[in-house]
Amino acid sequence: MSQIHSTKNKHVAPLSFAAVTETVHTRIQVSFNYPVSFTRDALNLRNMTLANLFPRTLPSSPKIMPVIDSEVLHHHADLPHKLQAYAERHGFNLLPHEVVRGGEICKQEPEAMLEALYRRIADEQVDRHSYLLVIGGGAVLDAVGYAAATAHRGIRLIRMPTTTLAQNDAGIGVKNAINHQQRKNYLGTFAPPFAVINDFDFLDTQSERDKRAGIAEAVKVALLKDSDFFNYLLAHRTSLTDFHHEAALTMIKRCASLHLAHIAGSGDPFEMGSARPLDFGHWSAHKLEALSGHRLRHGEAVAIGIALDSLYAWQTGRLSKQQCADILICLEGAGFQLSCAELEAMNMQDALNEFREHLGGNLCITLLSGIGAASEVSDIDAQLMQRCAQWLIQGHLPHIKLKLDATYGQ
Repeated sequence: MSQIHSTKNKHVAPLSFAAVTETVHTRIQVSFNYPVSFTRDALNLRNMTLANLFPRTLPSSPKIMPVIDSEVLHHHADLPHKLQAYAERHGFNLLPHEVVRGGEICKQEPEAMLEALYRRIADEQVDRHSYLLVIGGGAVLDAVGYAAATAHRGIRLIRMPTTTLAQNDAGIGVKNAINHQQRKNYLGTFAPPFAVINDFDFLDTQSERDKRAGIAEAVKVALLKDSDFFNYLLAHRTSLTDFHHEAALTMIKRCASLHLAHIAGSGDPFEMGSARPLDFGHWSAHKLEALSGHRLRHGEAVAIGIALDSLYAWQTGRLSKQQCADILICLEGAGFQLSCAELEAMNMQDALNEFREHLGGNLCITLLSGIGAASEVSDIDAQLMQRCAQWLIQGHLPHIKLKLDATYGQ
């Protein structure tokens, strides 16, 4: 250690690190507040849901850049015209819209999309007091949300989800991400939106697969949080398969409310810890999506993941046989296939290891301990999980399905 000398070259005893180290602990508290609205025909000139988001006292009209899912634009060709008419009526500075590819491809191959958005943001001088209005499905919301969160360290984002899955789950939370190196959501941010507008009219133009896919997230959150909600889904599973409006809208509103309550009240909205209860069924679902080249919809993979973990919970004494039967009947009754070729190809131990890496810490898997209740476990028997997968693959589950559908009145 070097010695300290005075100007007179007089020896001075060296200082210890303890004597010169000073630590200042800083605590920063940030409060986020954003509305999630449920409406119809949001761009009707008399619908004030969007217009009421902006203060009337600004010295200039708000600058808004719409970003539209190509699949949505295909079914709603008049959307740019409706946006322009709405902006003129309510005094917005509406920029020309940007179109991005719909579906998982916008997350799987995001480079061109991100470059185009960053260039437009720079060219149009879209700043932190401007808004991106993204209209699309969950993958588009994720990818555009990532662009909004990273440009200028954060541009205000208004989400208008257009699918069941996006309206009850992907579009209402605080996560944004793109895929990278064949890993789902590898690059991402936690950035709450400025607002979310769920326009139910968009749901009518979804494909049948997309209508059904969103049901899986509702089943998931009901199993975690609300047994009464699960019983509702079980009783109305046929109506949900046919996407009857009353049942579907009840499902979306309740599912969204439970998700928002968890984000606001869990004490860990940005997932700093390892426990992620809302990822129930997702550790295997993410792997199945990747193995399928995203042929599987996210909700379809989640349904398989829920079934797999429910079988494991029954086999380890956390669920009764009857509870496991109810879960499988609910999922199958809602139209989900509970097996796929990728499930047979999946190595359970590898998938668990990848999920542990995704968590960034110790393995933490959410398992049901009842209907509406769950607990976290850090150790999974991969061989037992593989056997549970085989039951799903073989489709021979008479020892599980104790009740006939007629028992539930539908």
